[in-house]
Amino acid sequence: MAKLILIDGSSYLYRAFHALPPLTNAQGEPTGALFGVVNMLRSTLKSAPEYLAFVADAPGPTFREEMYPQYKANRPSMPDDLRSQVEPMLRIVGALGFPILRVTGVEADDVIGTLAVQAREQGIDVVISTGDKDFAQLVDDRITLVNTMTNTTLDVDGVFAKFGVRPDQIVDFLTLTGDSVDNVPGVEKCGPKTAAKWLAEYGTLEALIASADKVGGKIGENLRTALPRLPLSKDLVTIRINTPLEVGPTDLHQRQSDNESLLELYRRYDFKAALKELEAGGAAPAAAPAAAAAPAALIEAFSAPGEYELITTREALDTWLPRLREASVLAFDTETTSIDPMRAQIVGVSFAVEAGKAAYVPVAHDYPGAPTQLSRDEVLGALKPIFEDASIAKLGQHAKYDINVLSTHGVDVRGVAFDSMLESYVFNATATRHDMDSLATRYLGYTTIKYEEVAGKGAKSIPFGQVDLDTATRYAAEDADVTLRLHQALYPQLQAEPRLLKVYEEIEIPLVPILAKMEQRGVLIDIDELRRQSQQLGKRMVELQKQAYASAGHEFNMDSPKQLQAVLFDELGLPVRVKTPTGQPSTNEEALEAIADAHELPRVLLEYRGLAKLRSTYTDKLAGTVNERTGRVHTSYHQAVAATGRLSSADPNLQNIPIRTEEGRRIRQAFIAPPGWKIMAADYSQIELRIMAHLSGDEGLLRALGNGGDVHRATAAEVFGIPPEEITANQRSAAKAINFGLMYGMSAFGLARQLNIDRGEASDYMARYFTRYPGVRDFMEATRSQAHRDGYVETLFGRRLYLEELASRNQARRAGAERAAVNAPMQGTAADIIKRAMIAVAAWIETRDDVHMLMQVHDELVFEVREDAVEAVREGVIERMSGAAELAVPLIVDVGVGANWHEAH
Repeated sequence: MAKLILIDGSSYLYRAFHALPPLTNAQGEPTGALFGVVNMLRSTLKSAPEYLAFVADAPGPTFREEMYPQYKANRPSMPDDLRSQVEPMLRIVGALGFPILRVTGVEADDVIGTLAVQAREQGIDVVISTGDKDFAQLVDDRITLVNTMTNTTLDVDGVFAKFGVRPDQIVDFLTLTGDSVDNVPGVEKCGPKTAAKWLAEYGTLEALIASADKVGGKIGENLRTALPRLPLSKDLVTIRINTPLEVGPTDLHQRQSDNESLLELYRRYDFKAALKELEAGGAAPAAAPAAAAAPAALIEAFSAPGEYELITTREALDTWLPRLREASVLAFDTETTSIDPMRAQIVGVSFAVEAGKAAYVPVAHDYPGAPTQLSRDEVLGALKPIFEDASIAKLGQHAKYDINVLSTHGVDVRGVAFDSMLESYVFNATATRHDMDSLATRYLGYTTIKYEEVAGKGAKSIPFGQVDLDTATRYAAEDADVTLRLHQALYPQLQAEPRLLKVYEEIEIPLVPILAKMEQRGVLIDIDELRRQSQQLGKRMVELQKQAYASAGHEFNMDSPKQLQAVLFDELGLPVRVKTPTGQPSTNEEALEAIADAHELPRVLLEYRGLAKLRSTYTDKLAGTVNERTGRVHTSYHQAVAATGRLSSADPNLQNIPIRTEEGRRIRQAFIAPPGWKIMAADYSQIELRIMAHLSGDEGLLRALGNGGDVHRATAAEVFGIPPEEITANQRSAAKAINFGLMYGMSAFGLARQLNIDRGEASDYMARYFTRYPGVRDFMEATRSQAHRDGYVETLFGRRLYLEELASRNQARRAGAERAAVNAPMQGTAADIIKRAMIAVAAWIETRDDVHMLMQVHDELVFEVREDAVEAVREGVIERMSGAAELAVPLIVDVGVGANWHEAH
């Protein structure tokens, strides 16, 4: 049977632009959307259709704007980085031999719709390659939709499964729901479920309109209000199938590719894999980004559906156990009752040892009529020797969660050698999010089953234990299977980059069990102390309220931006220094800081807000996070969030406790040691400044940091040309601000604001600084140049940060990327160093029972140490932290000890 493939080029260009990283070629021209579209074209050519066409929107208005001038009025203009890729996209598409159709006055949708219907009437099967839901109205027994980017197909049954209505009801469905993207009005508050329910009951929009008086409630009122505009909305969402065209379906043959033009285009846009294939004599329809600009893109392997087994008998489990023991890599995953691993109960376990084949063992699905399952104890008893055997290499996707869950069930997982989340994170931290769904789409071209698809979401969600076993198996076994596929796709790419592989194997993977143990241990909290602090904060907030009312001359809602605008800018007449995106006077923290010297009220508001945040985030909330079983607070450390390699903390976040105010520092008093133990805090001193000295090799800075004195006083002496003992407090503050500010790209304007001096004086300070420390200036300039050349910067240990915005045409974004380029090697190296220190310290204390590592907070490690071991642990920790890297200046570690974290800091 003949087949016609119609490619919705406009849809794919936009989707590729937003789905893929903003890649650039060597000249800085954006190529990300180009790359995504050409990959899709490769898949199309491989299917060898008899007829095909690439259909795109023509410039200029269409008949829909004439019908309704507000049509697509809400859409922002095409981004410049995307607009610049339209012309080269069309050149590549044409050179590949695709017929290109762009018809003035109509949309690409109407051209596709007309050709699809004509082909169907001629007995030709039609595939519309698109991500646009509107095309579902065309689906029938000969017309299907394929979304190449997500590897999904919609036929008649698929449309009903996705939307809850038949294809012939899609136009009415879209009329009722409206389309915010195209600015097509529908029925207010009518979502997809309501529209599907109405059409199931009434059949058609016309029948619903005829019975509109019978629809009750507020939604019925909304329907009746919308009746006059529904005919227009229906006309707008209806794809025209009678558009006059100069060609028909059988005219759309692929032409001979123009290899000479392809060679030129592939070279210009750094599509190296395609260029290599073409030069070797192949068809080379695919493109790949330059290796220096971004990671390899979508991998076409591993995208077929898997075969999954449900295990409910001991005999079936026993057939898998030898396979698990003998596996070169064992991928595993747990299904649980909670996202909190310290409270979660296991519902089932899945595993895979071969891509495309996996199994799920349910242990606690308890819905009515659920089949008999193996008990949790029996399953974990059988798996425990395998999980605890360090010689069996294990693989997880965010394996730390599963390690922690299994630990609460008496299983000490050992031998986690791989983690697909961390493989993606180390390979390119900024290319995508590192959750399984995102990774599968990007690196496998595979669309995973989403959790809400099997368990629902919101108020109507059900526990995973209530999901039927067939559905649960498809979802849970897929998790293990996709984890293995991701590893097989990502790990070879890491192996091709030895420095990245070293970061992964020597820093990130060894850290997983260490963080797991820290999370399992938790930290002891003094709940009574938190209550006392909450009361004190509340009392001070009441005083600040009274002070604010007196300052304003009347009472007002201090938490209302609208009332604050009126008081600050209308009544008090204070200058508007910061505005909201809508042009209104802002009352955020930056805005209040900007007018703090003009009146006492902004300063009162800032203090009030700071105390309110402390109270709501910490003193009131921390007590509620104490685990009932352990009596401790268990945070979660995230390795794959910060692009620079820094760990982040959540649930609760223990890294954002303020230390600049006395009230913030006092919160640390609530972090206590049990009787007979002490809290020890070990903190790197000025680590990023020391890294700057090492990386820049500046003799003056090396000298200032190498003599063990006050580096900021020494810097001030260099800058101002006077002896250190004559340096004033203001001069030292200026030197400190420059020392740290330069690493974050601080400008003279920023320095002036921080020191409350004029911009000219700040510029003079910075000029003096660079005169005395020319190596720092040279390092910063060289790093910016290298970043522009390569598209990334690296830490001392090889961690890589890609900076796509360096090629942005937006000056502010480009400047921000340049600042990040200078800062990332220092901040990232600092992150690597403290991770290396954690690994060294953890290995040292592994066999000790007198010390536990509790927390990592920026450049600080916090321990719980038995009183009689304090001195020995202090010396051991300093030795290993100071030895975590060999720099040109010593790594200094400050250690404090106390009954609580505040005392130890």
